[in-house]
Amino acid sequence: MDKLKSLFLLFLRIAIGWHLLYEGLIKLFSPGWSAAGYLEGSYGFLSGFYHSLVVNPAILRIVDFVNIWGLILIGAGLFLGILIRFSAISGILLLFLYYFAYPPFGNHILMTGQEGHYWIINRNFSEVVALGVIYFFPVTEYGLLNFKKYILKRSNAQTLNPEDGLKRREIIKSLATLPFFGGVIYAAASESSKGIDGLSGATKVLTKYSLKDLKGKAPKGKLGNLEISRIIAGCNQIMGYSHARDLSYVDELFLHYNTEVKLFETFALYDEAGINTTNMVVQAYPVFNKYKKATGSKMNSICQVHFTPDDLFKEINQAIDFGATTMYIQGARGDMLVHAGRMDLIAKVVDYIRSKGMLAGVGSHSIQVPIACEKAGIRPDYYFKTMHHDNYWSATPREFREEFSLRQRDSSNPQVLSGNNKSNDNMFDFFPEQTIEVFSKIDIPLVGFKVMAGGAIKPKDGFRYAFENGADFICVGMFDFQVVEDVNLVNEILNSKLDRKRPWHS
Repeated sequence: MDKLKSLFLLFLRIAIGWHLLYEGLIKLFSPGWSAAGYLEGSYGFLSGFYHSLVVNPAILRIVDFVNIWGLILIGAGLFLGILIRFSAISGILLLFLYYFAYPPFGNHILMTGQEGHYWIINRNFSEVVALGVIYFFPVTEYGLLNFKKYILKRSNAQTLNPEDGLKRREIIKSLATLPFFGGVIYAAASESSKGIDGLSGATKVLTKYSLKDLKGKAPKGKLGNLEISRIIAGCNQIMGYSHARDLSYVDELFLHYNTEVKLFETFALYDEAGINTTNMVVQAYPVFNKYKKATGSKMNSICQVHFTPDDLFKEINQAIDFGATTMYIQGARGDMLVHAGRMDLIAKVVDYIRSKGMLAGVGSHSIQVPIACEKAGIRPDYYFKTMHHDNYWSATPREFREEFSLRQRDSSNPQVLSGNNKSNDNMFDFFPEQTIEVFSKIDIPLVGFKVMAGGAIKPKDGFRYAFENGADFICVGMFDFQVVEDVNLVNEILNSKLDRKRPWHS
């Protein structure tokens, strides 16, 4: 039993040593590696301390050096059996630093990008416990410390005795870890050429993109009494609406990518980049509100609402209960109502939203919606209107474009679009010139959406087109890796000379 216990403790020491040694070596062999991203993403009650280590480049270089060589020396000590107790206690201190950088407790627990979900006990904590065991039971077999003791004993021996053969076997046991030690170094050097960073939980960097390239917070404008970022985060990527034409699998890819943790990371990036408003549907509020509760975020939401003539206010009341900041009639729904001549329902919905103390908007794909609203004397607090040019290869040829072809499809409207020249999820503003002309005469704030035509137009082109042609705000669907670039683009465009004729109405 004692032999099995010793073998278990020996395996535990070598295994943790291997892990920490590899962790340090992979960083040493990876050019330009830095702990900056790991420290910047830190949260919890000690986050201020970790964030402060990134501010000063000289301190960050020291942190990187200590991190790399601390892991290497501690790992080597455990692996080779050198200063085992000192290595164990040093490892405990280092792992606790990692542990408290991303503590698995408190409101921010859901922000972690570590694999799985933990509460208090995670991999770092488990290794701390294991190192505590090693500290109190330092097995020295199969280690250089044991070999050193053997050499000292041999140097003091006067004569050889029959047990020398056994002692020679002890030498082999003591040096047995050396080939494996070399194997770890070789493996780390080989893997680093593939651009792999440290993979373990001890120093794994969250998949949270650094804001170091952000050139300024998102600019703001006024929407009634609300201060709204000029770029509003869209919600299609949350709900899995890709507008990927005939690539039917992309919607499912959206949903697989945007896990709850990924959405939390994305919302956090919005907050940190100055995007203080997101577009919402009622189905997306549970995860959005969960993020706000966990982080204390004050992000606004503009909810697009659907309804039927028989039940106008059900979804509006749901949005109110979810805490929507403002809401508007969803675009395809606005198209359908105008196409059916039900301006009375639009008026009722706008009035009802306002009666709840909120700004009320009207959305549309068709330019006929704002035309009809203005003619009927319906003055929403803002319009949500598709706004993009048609200079891209998949745009519906002009001679085949039909007004209201994007209106809501339901049992009373079984319209099916087919054929290469129909509107197959490839175009959202059928008459761009008319959109520009109509809104040049409307003095109500305009939120342009689908400014990239569902991904057909590059952001720089689509953003500039919308702002130059009258949009006061743009609504843009963004994945986490696009947030910084998109905010930088908006700042760049709005700080440049705009060929804009329509006055700002925000």
